[in-house]
Amino acid sequence: MTAKPDNIDEYIATFPHDVQKILEEVRSTIQKAAPEATEAIKYAIPTFVLNGNLVHFAAFKNHIGFYPAPEGMEEFDRELTAYKKGKGSVQFPFDQPIPLDLIARITAFRVKQNSEKKK
Repeated sequence: MTAKPDNIDEYIATFPHDVQKILEEVRSTIQKAAPEATEAIKYAIPTFVLNGNLVHFAAFKNHIGFYPAPEGMEEFDRELTAYKKGKGSVQFPFDQPIPLDLIARITAFRVKQNSEKKK
């Protein structure tokens, strides 16, 4: 990627077709779990926003990075033990099925968290 993308469509278009398909699946999963969220590019990666940053995702050479903030990671720690993790990130390798159901549940959890912050 040389130029920074202005939107998620542009971001996805910079990857090979097989990775684009995975990115679209992740995007669709997040959209269904957070239908009121808006899309943005923040930190040069796709971001969903609802009362603040909700989740981010990105493609790398060997994995999809998913960034639900530290709180989203803590809540699902047991289910994420099979994956490489950081404080607020998890890597889903391309050589394994992407856990779309888990992404949906983490996103729904983050929607609830951010909605409670708004009150």
